[in-house]
Amino acid sequence: MLKLHLLFIVFLFASLAPLIAHAKRAAAPKQPAVQARAAIVVDLTSGRTLYAKHADRRLPVASLTKLLTAMVVLDSKHSLLKPARITDADVDRLKWSRSRLPVGSLLLRKTMLHIALMSSENRAAFALSRDYPGGRAGFVRAMNRTAKRLAMNRSHFVDPTGLSPHNVSTARDLTRLARAAYRYPTIREFATSHHKLVLGGEGPLVYRNTDPLVYRDAWHVGLQKTGFTNEAGHCLIVIATVRGRPTLFVILGAPSVHGHFQDAERLRSWLLKR
Repeated sequence: MLKLHLLFIVFLFASLAPLIAHAKRAAAPKQPAVQARAAIVVDLTSGRTLYAKHADRRLPVASLTKLLTAMVVLDSKHSLLKPARITDADVDRLKWSRSRLPVGSLLLRKTMLHIALMSSENRAAFALSRDYPGGRAGFVRAMNRTAKRLAMNRSHFVDPTGLSPHNVSTARDLTRLARAAYRYPTIREFATSHHKLVLGGEGPLVYRNTDPLVYRDAWHVGLQKTGFTNEAGHCLIVIATVRGRPTLFVILGAPSVHGHFQDAERLRSWLLKR
């Protein structure tokens, strides 16, 4: 009799298991419709990938490059309190992108690094790369050495700004870059600051952060970088706190001006509902 009773319980659980599994799937929130060409979300505490879309596709990365640029600048141990001048060699002749720093501007290297990270100031990034042992070519070699050390095996860089479409990486490789950059207090501070008053050009300039997420208290942003070129689309790296855990978002190739931020918001909302 006991054996029959046990068999009935086993049969009952076997019959209910598919229904329970289906109910769990139905209750789980549907994955968000991410518009970007590639994206990945990683729990930095566990290292677990929470979401991935074409995470190994090689794509241009625009100014996300500047996180690597900042690492090379800081690793050089060259004093950030030394002044440097914007010269004609720092003018973008590939995209002819705008800059608020006129040729001749004299700034501390610290200020240049700050506005390169916070506001993607290309002339500042170019000047920092030129002021390096071996000049800009030596700087780019150091960028690729650093990428190789980080096991960014599908990445390659040819300039310090990201203006070149030949600066390429993958969403997964960029998680390695973001993790490494996050270990630098200076990068975290400069990348997440809200504004910076800059003197040294034709008059005082106020630079503001290009990432609206840093102004949103709910996000608790610990690191960020935005980027855009026509080839790369709109790109974003952000480390933020989600349910008390540091979480890394990498978004590449969003098609619209606010698309990368909208994708990040969708992904965060989805994580909060899981």
